[in-house]
Amino acid sequence: MLWFFLCKERVAKMSKYQINRKRLAKTFISLCEIDSPSRQERRVADYLKGLCEELGADSVVEDNSSEQTGSDCGNLIVRFAGTVVKEPIFFACHMDTVEPGIGVKVLRSGDIFSSRGNTILGGDDKSGIAAVIELIRVLKESKIDHGPIEILLTTCEEIGLLGAKNLDHRLLHAKSGYALDSTGIDKVVVGAPAANHLKIEVYGIAAHAGLNPEQGVSALCLAARAIADLRLGRLDDQSTANFGLIQGGVATNIVPDLITIEGEVRSHSPEKLDAYTKEIESTFQNVVKDWSAQNGQSKPPSVEIVVARDYPAMRLTDDDLTIKRVRDAGKILGREISFQVAGGGSDANIFNSYGLKTAIIATGMANVHTVDESLDLNDLYSLTELLLAIVEV
Repeated sequence: MLWFFLCKERVAKMSKYQINRKRLAKTFISLCEIDSPSRQERRVADYLKGLCEELGADSVVEDNSSEQTGSDCGNLIVRFAGTVVKEPIFFACHMDTVEPGIGVKVLRSGDIFSSRGNTILGGDDKSGIAAVIELIRVLKESKIDHGPIEILLTTCEEIGLLGAKNLDHRLLHAKSGYALDSTGIDKVVVGAPAANHLKIEVYGIAAHAGLNPEQGVSALCLAARAIADLRLGRLDDQSTANFGLIQGGVATNIVPDLITIEGEVRSHSPEKLDAYTKEIESTFQNVVKDWSAQNGQSKPPSVEIVVARDYPAMRLTDDDLTIKRVRDAGKILGREISFQVAGGGSDANIFNSYGLKTAIIATGMANVHTVDESLDLNDLYSLTELLLAIVEV
C-alpha cells in the first residue's frame, strides 16, 4: 500500500511535467514527411541520429544489418544513461513504412492526422518514434530521475522483420522493454503466434492448348485441385492458414508447366503449426502422386515445397517484469490497460526469441497499411504519458 501512495505522489509530480502537445505533433508530422519505405530508411535514420545527439544521447550506434537486409542503413541503438541506478529498459520502433509511401504529406484537421494524398500516413510506426522522442525531451527538461533507457530503431519490419532478425542484440544492455507498434490505445499485446512461410512450385508439362492439349499437364489445375482440398482461413482458436501469392503461365494457348504459390501458416501452438504445415505439404504431394498413378506418363508432374520459419511465437506471463511494470504504470495513471493476445507477428516476436522480454504497446494508429490511415493527437499524448509512467515506475 505504501508503494501505491508513493507512486501516486510521483504521478502528481508527473502532472507538473509538461508534455508539449504542439512539439509532439510537429515531431510526428516531420517524421511522417520523411519518406522511408522498406530498404530506404537512410533519410529518417540520419534525421533521428541528429535529433538524439541533440537530446544528449550517450551513444548512437548503427549496426551492420544492412549487409543482410539490403537496406540503405542499419538498425539504430540509442542509449541514454540513467540518473539513478535502475534496471535498463528499451523502447523499440521500426523506421520503415509500407507502400504507397513516397511523397507523404500530412493533413491535420483539429487533432486528427491523415494523408493529404494517395499515400499512407506513416503512423505505423512513426507514432511510436514521436512518443519516445517526446519522452526523452520531457525527462531532460523536467530533470526526472530515471534508469538507463535505450531506443531501438529497426529497418525492414514491414517486409519480414528483417532488421530485427539481423540485429546484433548484444549491443543492447537492457533485457526487457516494449515495442511501440499496434493499433488502438491503452492496449498491450502479450502473445503472438509463430508463422511458417511456404513456397510451393508445381511442375506440369507444357503443350499447345489448341493443337495437342492431351500432351500437356496443367500445373495450374494441379495447384487448384490441391488448394481446393485444403483447410484455409481460421483453422482453430490458435491457428490460421492462407495462400496469398500465385505466379505462372506464359500465354493463354500454352498449358502452364509451372505454377508458384506462396502462403503461410500461423499458430500459437508449435505442435499445431507443424501439423498444419505437414497437412499442406502432404495434400500437394498426394494430388501430384494420384495424377501420376492414374495417367502413367513417362514424364510425370512434380512438386517442390520449401518451408521457412518466418518468426517464433511470443508469450509473456503476468509474472514478467515487463508486464508488471506497464500494469503498475496504468494503475497509477488511473487507466485500464487491456492485455491481449494478437494474431500477427512483429519485431517483438524476434526480440523475445533473443531472450529480451518484450511486450507490444499500442500507439493509437488506425487503418494502418491503407491510404485511409489516421492518428489522433490525444492518443499520441496518452501514449507518451504511459511511457513516462513506465519509466517512473
